[in-house]
Amino acid sequence: MKIKKQYTCALLLSMDLLGGKWKMRILWHILNGDNRFSLLQRGIPDITHKMLVTQLKELELSNILVRTVVCEKPLNVVYSLSPRYKGLIPLVEGFCDFSKEYASENEIMIDNT
Repeated sequence: MKIKKQYTCALLLSMDLLGGKWKMRILWHILNGDNRFSLLQRGIPDITHKMLVTQLKELELSNILVRTVVCEKPLNVVYSLSPRYKGLIPLVEGFCDFSKEYASENEIMIDNT
């Protein structure tokens, strides 16, 4: 991910920060308690190990996620939304609500498992 120094539209920056197939899903899982790597892998079974690592690293480099190493045995890493960007919570929830409403109105099934 390469964040530019200038954008012609704020939405383009948002798309660079949060766009793609995985980042919104990762954020949703973290916001709903899947805050460790193994929980994210379990919660998003169709993402590869490498892609999850890459996406988490990009979210961390953009300061959207905070990575905390918990000093336990075995060593655990916990991911959380940066307190600075708590405004993302209603946006992620709003996208989920919109999708559920759209699916309902258009006879689209969403498997919530």
